[in-house]
Amino acid sequence: MNPQAKLIFTISLLMGTTITISSNHWIMAWAGLEINTLAILPMISKSHHPRAIEAATKYFLTQATASALVLFSSMTNAWYTGQWDITQLTHPTSCLILTSAIAMKLGLVPFHFWFPEVLQGSPLITGLLLSTMMKFPPITLLFMTSPSLNSTLLTCMALLSTALGGWMGLNQTQIRKILAFSSISHLGWMAIIITYNPKLTLLNFYLYALMTATVFLALNSIKASKLSTLMTTWTKIPPLSATLLLALLSLAGLPPLTGFLPKWLIIQELTKQNMAVAATTISLLSLLSLFFYLRLAYCATITLPPHTINHTKQWHTNKPISTLIAILTTTSTMLLPISPLLSSIM
Repeated sequence: MNPQAKLIFTISLLMGTTITISSNHWIMAWAGLEINTLAILPMISKSHHPRAIEAATKYFLTQATASALVLFSSMTNAWYTGQWDITQLTHPTSCLILTSAIAMKLGLVPFHFWFPEVLQGSPLITGLLLSTMMKFPPITLLFMTSPSLNSTLLTCMALLSTALGGWMGLNQTQIRKILAFSSISHLGWMAIIITYNPKLTLLNFYLYALMTATVFLALNSIKASKLSTLMTTWTKIPPLSATLLLALLSLAGLPPLTGFLPKWLIIQELTKQNMAVAATTISLLSLLSLFFYLRLAYCATITLPPHTINHTKQWHTNKPISTLIAILTTTSTMLLPISPLLSSIM
């Protein structure tokens, strides 16, 4: 891709995200979402491969439908209440339509079918943007409208997302699809707590973005997109494979790594809200996704001889990228000791 075009698309992504998260008016938030969608499409389809074009088409159709529902929800609310302020979403029908629209934008069950296919057809760096940055504006809209949302609907969506995200990722061999179902499973944890403690949702998203960035950057450095490729990396770059192991275990939520911190706080908050059954259910369902995290971690550390000529070449990682991965790994694996402080703040 032309460097000037890449710069324009990157600036547009940052501008669209900033407009959405800083706006109080529904039209401005909708405009920011549209800018984001139009800016990411060339990044998805830049390889001109049929799978990439298909992924870009699916992403455009899904996001356009969700944006139309966001606009319809805000217009319905303005028709009945006379308010265009995002925080004044009070009409029940508007709340229901908005929840469906944001679920479609994020990839929550039952609107999740597009996300694994789009991520599979995208490059790893674009997949990182789709999994983290592109989810931030919709989560911000959920955060601002959280007092008006239907908690029962969100709890059902969250439990289904955690269950299907873990179950459908069990038999996958493509790493990008595994990470897509991982994202769906993590979205369940964010959605279940949004109406009770929205700050915990943002904390969960920040830590998820940190851990996911570590995994995607490490995979991009070793050019691994399948489990069979991942099995030969330990003999080539042992430090990076060890980094990937820690990041995957943290993403799985195993103590004493950082990924356990948001789950711990969410379970604690659900118990305070007399939702011990939901807390127990989502904890048990997350064990499904734990299996494929452990399988990924095992593949990253297993020692197999390279089985093709291409794998006999040593991978050379860029030093700044290696330093960034090391910093992200340290942060994404060692934040659990500050959980008492975060618990008191939340």
